[in-house]
Amino acid sequence: MPYIMKYILLIFMSAVIIAAWIVEPPQSQLGSVSRIFYFHVPAALISVLAFGFALYNSIAYLKTNEIKYDFRSASSVELGLMFCILATVSGAVFAKAAWGAYWNWDPRQTSIFILILIYGAYLALRSALDNEERRASLSAVYAILAFVTVPFLVFIVPRIYPSLHPEDTIVGSGGEMQLTGMVAVIFWISMVCFAIMFYWLYSLQSRIELIVRKRLKEI
Repeated sequence: MPYIMKYILLIFMSAVIIAAWIVEPPQSQLGSVSRIFYFHVPAALISVLAFGFALYNSIAYLKTNEIKYDFRSASSVELGLMFCILATVSGAVFAKAAWGAYWNWDPRQTSIFILILIYGAYLALRSALDNEERRASLSAVYAILAFVTVPFLVFIVPRIYPSLHPEDTIVGSGGEMQLTGMVAVIFWISMVCFAIMFYWLYSLQSRIELIVRKRLKEI
């Protein structure tokens, strides 16, 4: 990513952090603790994007058998887990302030915990296999099957069961946008910043892997 983009990302992310504490809380009943919404939700949604990248790269590997798609898929899963854990930790902070305990086995907490276990098992699978081609093939199949669970665990299951988690925070039950005014501006800028951050890390990790592989071939 060009240096100018990094500075722009720094400026806008700093602006989001400052604005999140200056403007009124996005949820008046919950008060200041609801400000975590600007970081918790983008982290959760970007984890879905990252797992989607893993799906794409896994399909590409099975079609082309090019190893670059394998380590891109692995990078996507690693970053997806990072954002997923960030969402879990920030959600736990919110839960402590709003519900009195960091962990309540709320449907949303439980579903994201299961998601972490599923993709954690992906990394465990990779570490257990020494043969590169076999590791890449099995990892690709696993990543494709794992993504099938993502929409259910992130978007469907938490809505089926009663939850303490605030509902319809972005899109209402009728499909209308719930965010308005400065809340919407801060949220969408935060979303863009998180997306750029993910793609930057994803590209950086992929380039590092390519450099390492080239140097290993030279040895």
